[in-house]
Amino acid sequence: MNEASDLFLSWFMGALSGFVVSIPVGPINITIVNEGVRRGFWWSCWIGLGAVVMEMIYCAMAFAGFSGLFASEMLRAAIELTSFLLMLVLGIKYLLTRSLPAMTKTVERVEHRFHPHTAFTTGFVRVLANPGVLLFWITIAATFIAHEWMNNTWTSKAACVLGVGTGVLLWFVLLSFGISKGHGRISERSLIRMAQVSGALLLIAAIFIGARLVSLIAKNQEIRTQMKALERQIQKPFR
Repeated sequence: MNEASDLFLSWFMGALSGFVVSIPVGPINITIVNEGVRRGFWWSCWIGLGAVVMEMIYCAMAFAGFSGLFASEMLRAAIELTSFLLMLVLGIKYLLTRSLPAMTKTVERVEHRFHPHTAFTTGFVRVLANPGVLLFWITIAATFIAHEWMNNTWTSKAACVLGVGTGVLLWFVLLSFGISKGHGRISERSLIRMAQVSGALLLIAAIFIGARLVSLIAKNQEIRTQMKALERQIQKPFR
């Protein structure tokens, strides 16, 4: 692929992952739903925009600081296994969602410290209070590089980060629009359904990564068998 195609792939994968991981019900989605009913579309959008900015900061930190650690084949294989397990666990967790999550103590402590008074800062602080977002994007960054969905270059990483922001923002705008037009008719059951759909998508991603791992293991085993056969053939004339 040429450079333009590589950048588009990086952007697209970032947008797709950003959209999918934003669907599960969490503090931001619940805030947008509650505030959208009370204050309307634009207030909800500003909450989402604040969340997008902090999400992109975490994503950029992960891509810039940690993805280079996975250059060796051994580490690439290890991170692919980690990403498979992560997708599998998250997919099962969201697929089995039966109730809306409560506000965590970490979020409450951070909000008590910063006292966000605007829609933008509310969204920003609620993502800031969740360091698990950074750990998640570290894994995603390494996974993208391992699968060659993103090159280990600054331009490719920047395109992917912009894609993440696009995908996350698109979801929050759609959710805000649905809330404002539905006048609060989106029920708790609907939110849980959203989380379950996201869980199903993550399980599909886990199956794809798992199939790739099995293929790589089988391929490596075949190469080892061929190398041993070649060594035996080379050694025969000397016997």
